Amino acid sequence: METIGDPPSTAPDRSRWGRLHVLDWIAIALVTSGALCVLTGLLPRADAEATMRRILPILIFLGTVVVLAELTAVAGVFDALAARVAIAARGNFRALFWLCVGFASVTTIALNLDTTAVLLTPVMIALARTLGIPPIPLAMTTVWLANTASLLLPVSNLTNILASDRIGLAPVSWAARMWCPQLVAIAITMLLLWWWYWRPARATADPFVPPPPHVPPDPVLYRTALVACLLFVAGILAEVEIGLASGVAAAILVAGFAVRARGSLKLQLIPWRLLIFVTGLFLVVQTIGRHGLDTLMGALIGNDPGAEGAMRAGAVGALFSNVVNNLPAYVAGEAVINADHHTQLLALLVGANVGPLATPWASLATLIWYERCRAAGVAVPLGRFMATSAVLAALGTTATVAALLVTPSG
Repeated sequence: METIGDPPSTAPDRSRWGRLHVLDWIAIALVTSGALCVLTGLLPRADAEATMRRILPILIFLGTVVVLAELTAVAGVFDALAARVAIAARGNFRALFWLCVGFASVTTIALNLDTTAVLLTPVMIALARTLGIPPIPLAMTTVWLANTASLLLPVSNLTNILASDRIGLAPVSWAARMWCPQLVAIAITMLLLWWWYWRPARATADPFVPPPPHVPPDPVLYRTALVACLLFVAGILAEVEIGLASGVAAAILVAGFAVRARGSLKLQLIPWRLLIFVTGLFLVVQTIGRHGLDTLMGALIGNDPGAEGAMRAGAVGALFSNVVNNLPAYVAGEAVINADHHTQLLALLVGANVGPLATPWASLATLIWYERCRAAGVAVPLGRFMATSAVLAALGTTATVAALLVTPSG
């Protein structure tokens, strides 16, 4: 995914290849490796074609929802909401905590975790600097909830889209199954956020002076962006195909910008890096799965449809997410779980959503968040980040899987 806000190159004589970001190289390496797997026969063409057909709706969704989110940010919607959050807190630090948690949770649930990582990270950091409070508590709120609040709707996470397709749950039915696990995951995240990050900062930041209301640069575009986002969420809840819902919403906003601010419409809005990253990742993981990973995952996860199998699946999902990445961890685990073991599959999903926190590369959202913090000049204490995040990953995964086990399957 393109990193928003990166400064333009100041060395025009450097080659394009020399200016590529490390994430660009990773994406290129993945898609090249995937293509080689197909060309050499390590991955049969029929399997590769089936994989591409499966992920095509995901790619369409990703491409359009990122454009929607990027233009929504340009229109000032996120800045206006952040200012309103601060104003609503009325100088009270504890109230700001609750509002920031709600802001990050709703954004993740409705617009997916990558949107939270890409767009909310700089908004939260800017909000902290405006209020004169330490940025780390708000930054940690963003990255933790970008992962742990991504269970409630199929659109909240790429892994959810895959799981809902496998199980055959529509968005409303999915939410009915996952509302309790989602509440538990957010509650544990809030508890640890407050204890480790917000509480220590309270002594020097409570009370604070609220900022003035944010004035959108173009009120017409601001209202257009709001309408587009509301239509997108309504389409998802109405069970419209996700790519169609995001595509229509993005088209409405693109049309608005074409009339009001054509200069903002650039090819860089399309997340080329993310699209080729996901494509290459799926091809490579499927190839590795055919040559030993499936066997290992099958042995670790087991075939128990009950509580033990669910706990094992959640633990394996969280562990492998932090070793490699949550997308390949979920795909590899899904391949070895029986199609009718829905609870075990959802437990794997919990591990792949709530668990990828202990390492910066555990999920794409976490990696993007870390890069955005660096770009904004926020020094993330890596040792503390990994230690506290590992505790959240372990406690959150265990408690959320337990909540899944006691939630009726309908």
